[in-house]
Amino acid sequence: MSTTSLPKVVATDLDGTLLRDDGTVSPRTRAALAAAEAAGIEVVFVTARPPRTLARLADLVGGHGHAICFGGGAVWDLATGCALESWGFDDDAVRALAAGLRAAMPDVALAVERVDGASFDPHFVVSPSFEEPGMTAERSAALVEETLGGEPVLKLLARSDATDPVRLQELAATVVGDRAHLAYSGAVGLAEIMPPGVTKSAALAGWCARLGVEPADVWAFGDMPVDLPMLEWAGRGVAVANAHPDVLARVRDVVGSNEEDGVAAAIEAALAAR
Repeated sequence: MSTTSLPKVVATDLDGTLLRDDGTVSPRTRAALAAAEAAGIEVVFVTARPPRTLARLADLVGGHGHAICFGGGAVWDLATGCALESWGFDDDAVRALAAGLRAAMPDVALAVERVDGASFDPHFVVSPSFEEPGMTAERSAALVEETLGGEPVLKLLARSDATDPVRLQELAATVVGDRAHLAYSGAVGLAEIMPPGVTKSAALAGWCARLGVEPADVWAFGDMPVDLPMLEWAGRGVAVANAHPDVLARVRDVVGSNEEDGVAAAIEAALAAR
């Protein structure tokens, strides 16, 4: 393999792909990402997570890298802790979707994610401790509709403990229709609702265009159906061995599981073959 066969961008999902099952990053993966950066490869995290959960991962990309977070809702600069770009709902759209979800599932608990943090119904978080950064008691004091009017909502979350997880997705899809994009990142019992056209794939394509990088020069790694458009857009789309069956059925390139450091192994092999 020649130097030109190296990607210019490595885009990787986090949970179930780069991270171990316990949410940690192995020393091998840390070393592989550092070697990729040293070789001039831009490493981009592409995740459904909000940015408040990413601070501890900034050192994986030298503390200066970027993440596509909120499932494609924002491009985040890990060094400054700021959004470079974001795409959100207008408040009327959130109110309409919330009304539909509450009518379909009377016990539904909603949350909204913004660049400046989360707001959620008082019954959305079971634990009273609110230990997650940004999930403060003040932000749970009212229904999410009463917290609108500030930063745009990038993501609407719905949970119903009385509704079967599969039925929850079906009901959410009926409510959403073509007014939004229903994503599934693997969180059981949670409907994740994005603005129309906002996906991991769209955000990654836009970011790479900003960098002047063609799809052929991008390697993307993932494990869930929500990752499939990204994997199919990239020049090399790779599933980890523990990926969802629908993903494994549609991609040709499979590496070891997240527990086996599959992403790291692929990077190591490419660097060694230069």
